[in-house]
Amino acid sequence: MEHIVILGNGIAGITAARHIRKLSDKKITIISAEADHFFSRTALMYIYMGHMRWPDIEPYEPWFWEKNRLELKKAYVETVDTNNKTLHFKGGVTIAYDKLIIATGSVTNTFGWEGLELNGVQGLVSKQDLENLEKNAPNNKDCPRAVIVGGGLIGVEMAEMLRTRNIEVTMLVREDAFWTNVLPNNEAEMLSRHIASHGVDLQHNSELDKIIGDKDGNVKAVITKKGEEIPCSVVGITTGVKPNISFLKNSKIETDRGVLVNRKLKTNIEGVYAIGDCAQQREPIGNRPAIEAVWYTGRMMGEALAQTICGNPFEYKPGNWFNSAKFFDIEYQTYGWVFSENRKKDYEAQFHWKCKSNLRCVTISYNKNSNEFLGINTFGIRMKQEVFDTWLNEKRSVDYVIQNLKQANFDPEFFKRYEKEILNEYSSLTETSSS
Repeated sequence: MEHIVILGNGIAGITAARHIRKLSDKKITIISAEADHFFSRTALMYIYMGHMRWPDIEPYEPWFWEKNRLELKKAYVETVDTNNKTLHFKGGVTIAYDKLIIATGSVTNTFGWEGLELNGVQGLVSKQDLENLEKNAPNNKDCPRAVIVGGGLIGVEMAEMLRTRNIEVTMLVREDAFWTNVLPNNEAEMLSRHIASHGVDLQHNSELDKIIGDKDGNVKAVITKKGEEIPCSVVGITTGVKPNISFLKNSKIETDRGVLVNRKLKTNIEGVYAIGDCAQQREPIGNRPAIEAVWYTGRMMGEALAQTICGNPFEYKPGNWFNSAKFFDIEYQTYGWVFSENRKKDYEAQFHWKCKSNLRCVTISYNKNSNEFLGINTFGIRMKQEVFDTWLNEKRSVDYVIQNLKQANFDPEFFKRYEKEILNEYSSLTETSSS
């Protein structure tokens, strides 16, 4: 019986395992050093905040694995011998495979700062990171202040978590506003104001120089590049993530920043594949980055690879880009492409609308030459992914999209609607520019 070994029990690896099992009777072994069972990584913050318990974020009951003949092994792979199709663990233990799927996800990205080894310095990616945060910042008495280095989605999650325990938070963000490498400036500025309104000391144009500790090896402060010393008990490193592939250093599997794969998610070694956050496309798809550290793309890669593994060669085709997140009280969704100021295309124009409450805004991107709709960002207004997916595929005009925004609204019945205001503002701008 063919033996499929999957390294990693995140969304990519488990999706591949589930779909291989649906399609075949192959032997499947899933190896992870992080947790006994698959869990919802995006829900880690809600455990710390007291909204959920650990069992609540495990989608499958304990009996699921045995029933579906998915063998679980909690261990860390030290080396991969592709010549002999063997995995090596500590203590001389080995496992042979017929096909290998690398789905080891991401780890926190750091930049060599002094003091990274100190107690209290951590990221927020893994189960172990959550456990460390509970230990390092159990309350505002033991942790009166934390410093978060970097913004983005992980940074704002950590800030919200700490603020629920009344821990003072300082965020060091090197840009003029929050997440300007991704968002248009007006959206980034709105988020900066909103994050600060939740008691976060948000310091723009500020970067970490080094972290200093006490005589016991614990964090006691950070020093910024401006020379400011900020006392703290915890330093959250949220400067992005990188593929978790250090164990492949001496293997014959080709890597760059991630494990290099083609559209069928194959590596340079026959019978070895990579999916999820650790996979790097040799030829990026459209405007998508070569490495996509996004939950739903990991799931899609797992589904696509399962077909190939089971004899139906299948390319990874993610379709139109979309994503969602939450910044304290503001929900964010994006469909298609809305680029930040420094990444904006020559042909791209943007229409921006903001509610008077400063808690809702919409940015619509379109081709200024053809008027084709390119993408939309929404803050505080829930939209339907399938509607925008259809409009992008049909190459609808920006006028059509704005006139039909009501079709895409996903807000419940008693939420205020803003389509008329958005249309009126767009119409007035259009009339002004044409006159």
